[in-house]
Amino acid sequence: MPTEPRPGEVWYADLGLVEKSRPVLVLAYPQSADARALVVVAPLTSQIRGQRGEVPLGKPRWLPKESAVNVQGLASFDPGKLSRRMGTLPADQYAAVKDALRDLLQL
Repeated sequence: MPTEPRPGEVWYADLGLVEKSRPVLVLAYPQSADARALVVVAPLTSQIRGQRGEVPLGKPRWLPKESAVNVQGLASFDPGKLSRRMGTLPADQYAAVKDALRDLLQL
C-alpha cells in the first residue's frame, strides 16, 4: 500500500470470493499498541433505503453511483485487503457517520 489509510478515507477492499469487493470507509487503522492488527470499516452501499444506520453521501466524483455509509455493517479484517484509496469524506459527512455510530451503539 502506498500510504497508510486514515479514518475518514474511503478505500476499495478486496474481500475475496465469499464476500463482494467494495468501497469501505476506514474508521480505525491498526496501531502498534492495538491488541489485533485489524482495520475497522463500514461498507458503502448504493442500495439506499433512507433508514437509520445509513449516512447518505450523494455521489462523490470518485464513486460511480449515489451511495451511503452503512454503519450497521461494521467489519474488521486484515489491512492488506485494502487495495486502493478512492477519496476522503468531507468533515461534515464524517461527523455524520460518527453521530450515526454513536446513535446505533448507544454511546
